[in-house]
Amino acid sequence: MKIPGAVTGTGALRAAFDVTGFAVAAMAQAGQAVADLAQRYGAAPPEVSVDQDLASLWFGMSFTPAGWELPPVWDSIAGDYRCADGWIRLHTNAPHHKAAALNVLGLGPGADRATVSAAVELWQGEALENAVVTANGCAAVMRSPTAWMAHPQGQAVASEPLIVWGEARQGERGSARGNVRAADAQRPLAGVRVLDLTRIIAGPVATRFLASYGAQVLRIDPPEWEEPVLEPELTVGKRCARLDLKTPGGLAALHELLAGADIIIHGYRGDALDKLGLSADELARRYPHLIDVGLNAYGWSGPWVHRRGFDSLVQMSCGIADAGMGHFGSQTPHPLPVQALDHATGYLCAAAAINAWRDSLDGTVRSARLSLARTAVELMRTAPSDPDAPVPELDASVLIPEDTAWGPGLRLPPAIRISGVEPAFEVPARGLGWAEPRWIDADEA
Repeated sequence: MKIPGAVTGTGALRAAFDVTGFAVAAMAQAGQAVADLAQRYGAAPPEVSVDQDLASLWFGMSFTPAGWELPPVWDSIAGDYRCADGWIRLHTNAPHHKAAALNVLGLGPGADRATVSAAVELWQGEALENAVVTANGCAAVMRSPTAWMAHPQGQAVASEPLIVWGEARQGERGSARGNVRAADAQRPLAGVRVLDLTRIIAGPVATRFLASYGAQVLRIDPPEWEEPVLEPELTVGKRCARLDLKTPGGLAALHELLAGADIIIHGYRGDALDKLGLSADELARRYPHLIDVGLNAYGWSGPWVHRRGFDSLVQMSCGIADAGMGHFGSQTPHPLPVQALDHATGYLCAAAAINAWRDSLDGTVRSARLSLARTAVELMRTAPSDPDAPVPELDASVLIPEDTAWGPGLRLPPAIRISGVEPAFEVPARGLGWAEPRWIDADEA
């Protein structure tokens, strides 16, 4: 990816690939999209710059609690295990994913890490991966980059463009469907309604970025879904509601929201949306004005197109953890120091949505598709990080105080600077499910 604009800072995350440079490039794409939109509203051509130290830190956690603590990042049995012929990672943060893995291993809900480890050692890696996935769980064998490129899914993803653009169609020459505030050069996404059907982590990063430049983001989650570790990090700037899309009433409410939305960003598996009657073709037919941006884990073609996945699993599948193991001489899988596939895909997703929105103002409606696995292809083309560069460190003096539903904290300042455009979150982080599932008008803003 080319980096538009200037780069400041000197730090770099230690990795087998240039994670910091990749973070800068992805953020710069999103920043340039905002700058181009701002210019449409009369701004002089804005200058875009990215601080690489802050970019590295934003690819970790941007929010630090003050006087209270977040829950543990990982479930007690999530992680890497040695199997009979290599390594496998189990992702068990969601209760139903944990239950699936334990059921496949023949273990009860109280199993500890040692018990799981003993059970995993009896399995061939690919057999266990397939069994867990078939049981609707999440697992990934550690493959080498060479093995991934020989795998049918690796080959399919490598042949996809970084952003898969759908066929353009003519729509209304337009403006935002909301009337909270008219867009201008300072808040170029003001009034734009974004329906957020995403979870952990790429999609929420994208919609957080859109919210910071004025978009009205409404996130929808199922009744039972929780993300206690990430809610202060990723719900800022958004109204968050719940709907049960498996019920007629919940699905009808979603269609009402779609009719009033400008952009939908979703991270559901394609077959899950199809079962809800929300395929790309159906969305385009029923809501011809709607910009449809989707992302998934393993790509939009190939045998794994509908496979569940997360950043840590894709790193195992595509060879990143194996490459890190070799680069650092580790005895265990060595992933990236941050979930860079999630974050980079999130900023690229935001850039795609903003660029598509700019086109829609002239009457052209486009859809876009992105994936963590295709983002990984791009990252794995980079060289290892500079071993002589300083490791990015948190400068407490620049942190921004912020109140959340859980207590006070500090958030990183923006890594992206766009002259004449100031990002700001108009909604504090309040967690999931606090809002009503509806769009708000000017008198409620």
